[in-house]
Amino acid sequence: MTPTIPIIDLEPWYDGGAGGEAGVVDAVRVACETTGFFVIAGHRFDEALVTRLYDTSRAFFDLPAEAKAACPPVGDVPGGLMHFSQGMEKLALTLGVETPPDVKEALDYGPLYHGGTWPPEPQGLRAVWREYYDAMNDLCVVLRHILARAAGLADDHFEPFFENTLSSLRVLDYPEPVTPPLPGQLRAGAHTDYGFLTVLRSEDKPGGLEVMNLKGDWVAPPALPGTFVVNLGDSLMRWTNDKWRSTPHRVVNPPVGSVGGSRRQSIAFFNNPGRDALIDTLPTFLKDGQTPKYPPITYGAYSIDRQQKAHGDHISDVV
Repeated sequence: MTPTIPIIDLEPWYDGGAGGEAGVVDAVRVACETTGFFVIAGHRFDEALVTRLYDTSRAFFDLPAEAKAACPPVGDVPGGLMHFSQGMEKLALTLGVETPPDVKEALDYGPLYHGGTWPPEPQGLRAVWREYYDAMNDLCVVLRHILARAAGLADDHFEPFFENTLSSLRVLDYPEPVTPPLPGQLRAGAHTDYGFLTVLRSEDKPGGLEVMNLKGDWVAPPALPGTFVVNLGDSLMRWTNDKWRSTPHRVVNPPVGSVGGSRRQSIAFFNNPGRDALIDTLPTFLKDGQTPKYPPITYGAYSIDRQQKAHGDHISDVV
């Protein structure tokens, strides 16, 4: 039986055989049209780098509150570190749903976003974050080429839109619950991502990611060792005239009665176009005489609106 969230091995793409590449492209195309989510294996990403980013970020989250408070959600340092403490986000608001604040803490970094000065502790935090960001950018070039071919375009079609990319790296800490959640409160409220593509490293622990399938049911993607969960963002859905899906997803609370072992940490890379990139319907997604559903808009204008809904005034300016 085919899993609800497909697992796609990228090794045939890297091997370069025409038949293998076509199989990867076809699998990705089907996932884009049906789930908007897929899991990638065989991606050749350095697992030791994932571990170093995970461990160093966890060390930051374990610092005393006063030390973490020195790192602001908005600062004046280009490429600085942004810290969002508990209660600063309501992701469900991006879909117009009012909920209590999400039960999570987050660190963010993007070269073209303004944050605070990188802290001296934990040692090596800035170096490993920048290394991971650069390596993930390289992986996303591969994914964009696959997506372009799946869309009936040249492999490099999307590349000009990613000059001066507004991509960002985020590590999220979901703490062990100490009190019951408020009514309607989740670790991360149901939302869609507003960018192009998200690449997530998750953990197989209680209270994790859930994705809404075509039937409206919530299903959990497989959290397999050494894999990444990939999902499409609203910008790409808009580019495809809603033929490809940007799917609602959420992070749920641990089951009632869970004792220990439910603290989890996720690493998300948001691969986003540049501020001036024009999101306009791709010709391969318009049949003869069909009208685009959306007017053209720059990614900068679109993303600011979505960020403000999630963070209110706690958003970083872009260079």
